[in-house]
Amino acid sequence: MLPLEYDRSQDRDIIVRDRFDGCRREFLRTLVTPEVIEEHRRSPLGQHSERLERLLIYFRQRPLDERYAVRAIEPFRRYQVVKLSGRRGVPPRVIDTGIYTSANEARHGLFLRCIRDLLET
Repeated sequence: MLPLEYDRSQDRDIIVRDRFDGCRREFLRTLVTPEVIEEHRRSPLGQHSERLERLLIYFRQRPLDERYAVRAIEPFRRYQVVKLSGRRGVPPRVIDTGIYTSANEARHGLFLRCIRDLLET
């Protein structure tokens, strides 16, 4: 178990993993195109192109505290995008006041948030 004040700069595994993640993110940024975003908007679930699949796999593999989720405020009527805390017992945090009227709209909103995070970092 790591101490609470762990110095990440001395752990070579973390250094290599962060470097790999940086290269991966740089490549994934090249895959973000209006066509890919439109493809996701039309069909957030199901089979996708290779570009979109790569992006979705990356988003699903992020650490839990960096992931988003769709919360049903009122099932089949109102949905919201929340950010997971990554800690047991800590509820997800509402990050956007936007309310979606369908689960697919909310999934696409979640996707757009992930894309924005990818492009900003």
